[in-house]
Amino acid sequence: MTSLDIFCRQVLARSEEHRKAVYLLHRESVISQVVAILREELDSMIRVIYLAQISDPKRQNELIEAAITNQKWTQEKGKGKVTDREMVEIADQLHGWTKSVYLFGCGFIHLSSFHDYQERDPLDMITPSEKKDIIEHLRYYHGGPSEQNPTYQDILPYLPRVFDKIASNLRHHLEDLKNL
Repeated sequence: MTSLDIFCRQVLARSEEHRKAVYLLHRESVISQVVAILREELDSMIRVIYLAQISDPKRQNELIEAAITNQKWTQEKGKGKVTDREMVEIADQLHGWTKSVYLFGCGFIHLSSFHDYQERDPLDMITPSEKKDIIEHLRYYHGGPSEQNPTYQDILPYLPRVFDKIASNLRHHLEDLKNL
């Protein structure tokens, strides 16, 4: 079994566990954890996209080896680490929604005011531009919400679909990576 096979297996196993958790937690209205899992799934996707855009097979394999041996991803020649920002920017060039979903999800990964969502609307805590991006992407890819000025509560029914979209893209990019 190659390092790439192991990497793909662990990515798919994580994704399947995420899928189960998203549907279970959404059904039980544990929404902050649903969004956190969306962000984790997106993390897998941006890493796969990052790997796929590397043209040097040796460098690509170094990062895959790092991923399967619990090592940090470092820049070539050890000049710092590969940052999430760098990977998100590359993924956002392919999918215009990546950055907005990633940033919104970070608010649920880290302790933030977003965890007070039952009293304060997280969509009111982001910039109007970020809110517009999220709502437009939900409407374009998932058919809603239809409200003129949607609230966080209005977007909750769409979260499982958002997960499915990210997971589908992840699988697609994994296939691309395997076929390089």
